[in-house]
Order: sequence, then structure tokens, then C-alpha cells
Amino acid sequence: MVTNKQRHLWAFLAGLACVMWGISGLFAKSLFNLSSEITPIWLTQIRMVVSGFVLLLVAGIVRQKPIATMKNKHDAGIIIAYGILGLLPVQLFYFITVQKANPAIATILQFIGPFFVMGYLIIRHQQTLRRLDLLAAITAFIGVALLATHGDFSHLAITPEVLMWGMLAAIGVATNTLIPINVLQRVSSLVVTGWGLLSAGICLTIIHPVWPHIRLTAQVWLSVAVVIVIGTLIPFQLMTNSLRFIKASTASLLDAFEPFSATIGSVLCFGLIMTPLDWLGAVLVVIAAMALNITPKSKNKIE
Repeated sequence: MVTNKQRHLWAFLAGLACVMWGISGLFAKSLFNLSSEITPIWLTQIRMVVSGFVLLLVAGIVRQKPIATMKNKHDAGIIIAYGILGLLPVQLFYFITVQKANPAIATILQFIGPFFVMGYLIIRHQQTLRRLDLLAAITAFIGVALLATHGDFSHLAITPEVLMWGMLAAIGVATNTLIPINVLQRVSSLVVTGWGLLSAGICLTIIHPVWPHIRLTAQVWLSVAVVIVIGTLIPFQLMTNSLRFIKASTASLLDAFEPFSATIGSVLCFGLIMTPLDWLGAVLVVIAAMALNITPKSKNKIE
């Protein structure tokens, strides 16, 4: 039986995981600022290959049979699709948005992802659109509009290119959520994520095999290590294990710590200027995304 003390502890750790994701975006931005040779593709390759290898190594140590999983052709196909169509776009397009804008904008735009999930469920499974879902979608649209214009609709405060990459990252969030649903009911999330990361990283390396001429200073090593360890390995384990002690809806609410930690960090570290309307837009997007996790009253509503 789960005690209140355990719930509080794991709720804190889940929130800490979200803060770590936000912080990793700041270190990615610092890497991009160091040299034009450090690209989102290179950072994504390094992050995916190393993280995938480490997760599979851990899965093997705890006897979750990572090799045996890939002998099942059906599961292997889904896991590879999850990596290439889910994990790859959500990470690569996020880093591109970070490079071209900042971690705050990238993370907030990524929060639009649940609305693409909602659209898929409505079209593919003919699930009913609740009034709350419609209100949340309108609220999110207003929030993004405020971020994109600073409230002045005669011009854009962020470029159309940044908006495009941010929306593609949000679509990646949706595919990242939807593709592995069935296989995760049979296979450890550690194995699924490990193979997904590794397969996507190898695929990206094959497509773009060029290794940039980067001066590997202590700052570069530190920032890459933070992106891998604090941005992937530790928060993944914290969030996955927390779901044994707290509700998924609680975990989704704690996701709000990610955009706000990225935003505050961008203000403090990179001199990002956020107007009151920018803050309002960010809050509206986060609230709208969290509203989708409110439990529906009937089974035919979006869950």
C-alpha cells in the first residue's frame, strides 16, 4: 500500500524530473552559442546513441531481456517506428527550436503536443470532443498567439520558422505518445525507450554522418553530459518510477515545471525579455494542456 509520505516524495521527484528537462534545454542553448559547428543534429545524435546504449545496458543488468524483445518482429517494428517517428522528431525539432529561439519558446510550443493527440483520437477513434477540450484548444491558441506577437497582432515576435519547428516538435510529442502505447503493455519502458533512442540515433547518424569539427573543451563535455544525464537518463527514471506511486494526471500537472524552469532559466542565463503578455501566453498554453488531463465523466470522452 502506498503511503502519503511516498506519494509526496515521488510527486516531488516527478516535479524535479520536469525541472531537469527544462534545465537541459538551457545547456543545449549554451552549446549552440559556443560554436556554429555544434548543431541540433549532432547533439541529438550524441544524446540518443549514448542514452539508448546506457538504458539498454541497465535493462540487461536488471534482467529485462532487451535482446529477446527485438526478436519479436512486430514489437521490434513498433519500437523502431517509435524511435524514428516519435523520439527523433520530438528531440531534434526541439533542439532546432532552442537553437533558433530559446529554451523557453521551444518548451512552451512543445506543450501544444497533447492537442495533436486529441485531434488524432477524434479523427481516428471518433471520440467525443468535450466542451473543456474545445475551451482548452482555444486557450492554447490564444496563448501561442500572444507568444508569437507580444500581443501586437500587426507583427510576429518570433519568426515563422521558429513557429514551424516548434509545431513540428509538438507533433513529435503526439507521435511519441501514441506509437508505443500497445507495446508498452507487454514490454518494459526501459527496453522500449532504450531501443527507440538507439535506433533513432543510428538512423540519424546514417542520414547525416558528418562529424563537425568541434573543439572539445571542458565546457562542451560538461554541457553534453548534462543534456544526456540530467536531460535524459535521470529524469526518465524518476518520472517512470513515480507513476507507481502517483496518478498519471498528477504527473501531467507537474509537467508545468518544465516550461517555467526553462523560461526562468532563459531570463536569468540568456537575458530573455518576457513581456507581461508573454508570461500570460505561456501560462495559458500550460493551463490548456493540463486541462486535457482532467478525467472525463464518461468512457466515450477523450482520455
